[in-house]
Amino acid sequence: MIEPLVTIVPAYNAEKTAGRIVKDVKRHLPKTFVIGVDDGSTDDTRSVLRSTCDEVIEFDKNQGKGAALRAAFKSAVDKGAAAVLTIDSDGQHDAAFAPAIVNALNDADIVIGTRDLSGKSVPKHRRIANAISSAATRAVSGGKVRDSQSGYRAMKIEVLKKVDAVGDRYEFETDFIIRAARAGFTTKNVPISTIYGSPSYFREFRDAWLVIKVLWRHKAGVLKR
Repeated sequence: MIEPLVTIVPAYNAEKTAGRIVKDVKRHLPKTFVIGVDDGSTDDTRSVLRSTCDEVIEFDKNQGKGAALRAAFKSAVDKGAAAVLTIDSDGQHDAAFAPAIVNALNDADIVIGTRDLSGKSVPKHRRIANAISSAATRAVSGGKVRDSQSGYRAMKIEVLKKVDAVGDRYEFETDFIIRAARAGFTTKNVPISTIYGSPSYFREFRDAWLVIKVLWRHKAGVLKR
């Protein structure tokens, strides 16, 4: 396993799930340094992160997942991390898959925890939206991304140092994948379980539109190929 490893947990109004996620990550990756990001939560998320994480970045106002990840990426680079793992705080990611995702960095620069979104437990509109987004991301990036909206990812620190993605919300992750692929970094998919039921702050129309704008901005890459 690549070390030192930093795990990033972006959180917004996740007081009921964030603590368990952090504890589970530390159980499966006992040597990881955990950075929690409180993205302007209005509940008790901040105190939960303070009591469980090794470091907490705090936003007084909600700035979006992209802004949270960007701030944590900078901190990880400054700390001399060799790799970074990101995991959502809403309870939809099983920390038991974390070692497999991180270990897959031996074969790729970026590893994405890839969900099977074909099951009936996954809302139909989420299946369709993710399928379209993933297909478009593959076309634009030339990569092998099968789950472009998965926030469960591992990356070598060289990727973070070179890729300067834009966007403050969910579109940041799509822009990151595209820029990384164009910079020559490789991607691998690792199957993970699909857990639905916890609330997600992905807003289907607003955030989907932001993702579409990212893909449109990068469309020249498709035409050139």
